[in-house]
Amino acid sequence: MSSSSDSIEIPKYGLPAPIVRSFGWAMLAILAAFLINNVLTVAYDFPGASAVFGEGGGLSILQVAIYLIGIALAVIYVLRTGDRSLRWESHSIHLFNLYLVRVCFWAVLLVGAVDVTIAFMRVEDLLSYFMGEDSVRALGRARFVGTWIHMPLIAASFIIGAFTRTLGFTWLALLIVIAELLIVITRFVFSYEQALMGDLVRYWYAALFLFASAYTLFDEGHVRVDVLYSGFRRRTKGWVNAVGALALGMTTSWIIIEIGFDGPRSIINSPVGNFEISQTGAVGMFIKYQMAAFIGIFAITMLIQFVSYFFEAVADYRDEPGHRDHEPVTQ
Repeated sequence: MSSSSDSIEIPKYGLPAPIVRSFGWAMLAILAAFLINNVLTVAYDFPGASAVFGEGGGLSILQVAIYLIGIALAVIYVLRTGDRSLRWESHSIHLFNLYLVRVCFWAVLLVGAVDVTIAFMRVEDLLSYFMGEDSVRALGRARFVGTWIHMPLIAASFIIGAFTRTLGFTWLALLIVIAELLIVITRFVFSYEQALMGDLVRYWYAALFLFASAYTLFDEGHVRVDVLYSGFRRRTKGWVNAVGALALGMTTSWIIIEIGFDGPRSIINSPVGNFEISQTGAVGMFIKYQMAAFIGIFAITMLIQFVSYFFEAVADYRDEPGHRDHEPVTQ
C-alpha cells in the first residue's frame, strides 16, 4: 500500500505494538457500540447502558454487552494480527475515514441540489404543474421530504462514494462561490431573493468546513500555534503528537459526541429525529436537521482520524519506516 499524499511505501508488517493497537481499535469499537446504542435508545426506547445500575433491566445489560463485545473483538483482532505495522493500520483507518467523508460530500451535493429545486418550485407554486394536490402537500412536509427524498439520496451516496476517489473539496467550494454569485446577481440585478438561497450556501459551507477537518488533520493542515514544535526531532514530534491526540483530540471529540447524542432530546438527536426545519419554514430548504447531524459527523470522523493520527505518531516515536514528510501550518 502506498501513501496517497507522497507515494511512500508503507510496510504492512512491523514491530509488535499490542497495547497501542488494542487501545486504538478498542476506541473505534466503543465508538461503533455507542452509535448502535444511540439508535436503540432514540428509535426503540432502550433505557441506555448507564441504566444498568438502575431500573434498566435486561435491555440495559444488552447495551452494555454491545460495548464489551466490541472491545473483545478489537482485542482479538489485535492478537490475531500481532505483526501488523502501526503505519499500515493508520493508513487503513484513514482510508476508511476518507470513504465516510466522500459519502458525506456526495450526500450534501445531491441533497442540496434536489432540495433547493423542490424548495424553489414550492415557493413559486410550480409543483402543481407537474403533480397532483396530494403530492404537492406531501412535498411541503419536512418529514416526508426527509424520509422519501433525502434518505434515498444519502443511501445512493454510500454507493457513489465506493466508486469515486475524489473528496470534492474543490468542487464543493466552487459550488459555494457559484451559489453566492447567484445570490448577488439575483438580489442586485433582478431584485429577487428567497430564503432557500441563503439556506443552500449555509448548508454547503457547514459541510465544507466540518467534513474537511479530518482530512486536514491527516495532511497536517490545521494551524499549530507554537514556537518549539518545528525544532523538535522526529521522535520528539511523535511523542508530542501522540500525547496531543490522546489528551486533546480524542477527548474533545468524545465530549462533542457525548453531549450531542445524550438522549432523545439532545442537540443532535432531537432535530434529526423530528426533521427540524428553520424558522423560514415552507419558503426555505428542509435541511436544518442535517446541519445538526453535521456536528456529530464532524466529531465522529475526527475521532476516527485521531486514532489513525495516534498510530502514526507512535510509529514516529518508535522511528519506524514509512514516515510521511509534510510541513504543518504554523503560526
